[in-house]
Amino acid sequence: MTTLEIVTKEIVDLHDFFTEWFNGTADRDQLEPRFASRLHKDVQFIPPEGQVMGGAFLREGISRGYGTNADFDSHIRDVNIRHERGDLVLATYTEWQTGSKVSSEANNARITTVLMEMTDPLTWLHIQETWLPEAVRKAGMPPL
Repeated sequence: MTTLEIVTKEIVDLHDFFTEWFNGTADRDQLEPRFASRLHKDVQFIPPEGQVMGGAFLREGISRGYGTNADFDSHIRDVNIRHERGDLVLATYTEWQTGSKVSSEANNARITTVLMEMTDPLTWLHIQETWLPEAVRKAGMPPL
């Protein structure tokens, strides 16, 4: 598999897990292997609103979200490798959410930049999300 294929699979698989987790259809024992084990102990997550969250806060927040949003769905598009150096990869992707209860808009879209270490499984080191412009969000999710 190419680096792009590996990174795309990781991103899609993780967001599929989030959908299952928030819908309450994932097995509760999957939090560690499908999510928490992939985060570096010092990971930082910056959502579109701009607050900085450490790994413990992120893990706890996701854990508490189990089964809280039966209508939530997420789709990943436009995965791109921006830089690759040694075992580090900087990638971007767009995420299109529907039915979100925790975002300012239930149906929203964001672009995410992620720094990953090419370990097995991949290790998420840093994640920053930015809202896509309103005109792009209103135009809707592009087809695959």
